[in-house]
Amino acid sequence: MRFLIAFLVMLGSFIFCFAYIHGQQQKQKQLEERLETFSHIQRPQQRRRTFTKRKVDREALQEKFFVLVRKLSQNWKGVNVRVDYDLKMQQAGWPLLGKEFQMALLLLALAGGLLAGLLMWNPLMGLVGAAGGILLGLVSMNIAIQKRQKAFANQLGDMLTMVSNALRSGFSFMQAIEMVAKEMDDPIGGELGEVIRETRFGTPLDKALEHMSSRVQSSDFNLVVTAVLIQRQVGGNLSQILDTISDTVEDRIRMRREVRALTSQGRASGVVLAALPIGLAAILSFVNPTYLDPLWNEDMGRMAVAGGIILEIIGFYVINRIVNIDI
Repeated sequence: MRFLIAFLVMLGSFIFCFAYIHGQQQKQKQLEERLETFSHIQRPQQRRRTFTKRKVDREALQEKFFVLVRKLSQNWKGVNVRVDYDLKMQQAGWPLLGKEFQMALLLLALAGGLLAGLLMWNPLMGLVGAAGGILLGLVSMNIAIQKRQKAFANQLGDMLTMVSNALRSGFSFMQAIEMVAKEMDDPIGGELGEVIRETRFGTPLDKALEHMSSRVQSSDFNLVVTAVLIQRQVGGNLSQILDTISDTVEDRIRMRREVRALTSQGRASGVVLAALPIGLAAILSFVNPTYLDPLWNEDMGRMAVAGGIILEIIGFYVINRIVNIDI
């Protein structure tokens, strides 16, 4: 049991440190890109080459993994589950099918099981490692989806402004979104490109926009789709409507950021309260290995541990429900 606690603490610490460092790097990169945009000052050539090389190497490694997954899943039909992984892959922006992602989860489970089993020389640790590999794949997918949705929300205001200006210049709505698809980066550029491809294959524009709305899962974009559908049925000045929606979207984004800043202390408290018992147990096990033996060897101790875990989960869920305010 001590090995399991140590492994979970190590894994949790690694994930927390990696997420924190990656978040700080992303913030620094975004700040530098914004400064470059407005000041016309370019980063030093060496730093730019290093950043580009790292990005290319990361993308090349990811593409090799995707190619391996596609080859292994060619003759595999996948497992029927209630989750639509095909839609999840589209939301995450990964060039995989649902069955291919299931194969990727299987590979991660095998890798995690072998790694943990060989390190600990314990079959039970192998099962824990396999579960950790699957969990890592699912968490990575959810992080990619959230990151893509956040990027989409940040681009939506600019997209509406460009479409509105194009409509005022005499473009049709299809011509406007085609221009935006060429000018804007992913995810909005790719999503609008998918809308254009669907319409060229005979899908009505209304259905194509609804498909895009189901992929991006954005309440702000739902306003845009509703406005466009109503305008196509009853008429009206679409450019003016899009300007109004753009202002509304910008206000909602600003309000979300303010709410996130005000609730940051609550989120931090939830993480600390959830990690504190695990960290304290790990420290006590390291300082005095026999101190916590009654918790694992006696029935009352095991009941206390189970009750504590259940209360930890409930408390973390309640705190998240309090601080996560939908706007």
